[in-house]
Amino acid sequence: MADTLTSPLPGFYLRRSQPQPESMKFVLNTQLLSDGVSVDYPNLEAAANSPLAQELFNFDYVSRVFIAANFVTITKASDLTWTHLIPELRTFLKSYVEAGGPIFTVDPVAEQKAAHEAVATGDASEQDQQISQKVIDLLENYVRPAVEQDGGNITFRSYNKGVVTVNLQGSCSGCPSATVTLKSGIENLLKRMVPEVTEVVAEGITV
Repeated sequence: MADTLTSPLPGFYLRRSQPQPESMKFVLNTQLLSDGVSVDYPNLEAAANSPLAQELFNFDYVSRVFIAANFVTITKASDLTWTHLIPELRTFLKSYVEAGGPIFTVDPVAEQKAAHEAVATGDASEQDQQISQKVIDLLENYVRPAVEQDGGNITFRSYNKGVVTVNLQGSCSGCPSATVTLKSGIENLLKRMVPEVTEVVAEGITV
């Protein structure tokens, strides 16, 4: 579980990810993306379509930026404590959003819709497509809401011969307990609900 930290600025609250102490979730009172859509930027080069993420990477201690419906999760890569970093980041985010700064130059919703359609219409058999859809529904309804609480996300990548591949984003990508959670929680859930699933593996784990 993550602990909620109070903020003197209206429209903000913070959540520190207990499994990943280097990540902080900044919750805004502004909708940045549609519910269920998120984007993960592991470095500046990956953030070419997000002016907001590019600005955040200008802070030399920021190593990863994750943007979801109404929050931004920032992962730091320095020995500085959050006590010193939060005021600067919080003030920047509030000013940027209130000034109407651009969040994206390319619509992530359209990109992800195209990706889902590619999964649905790929070379997989009809049976595998049905299994994939069951897995996607379980991840969306049962797993993703819990993962978002800690400032991360999980997305379906593929299903092949019993193996489900998912992508872990945001605070989950650097979480020390990500592998344990993946195997003892997510894998067990999918095996129980979709008998064809034999294993769950993850992309995006950087620990």
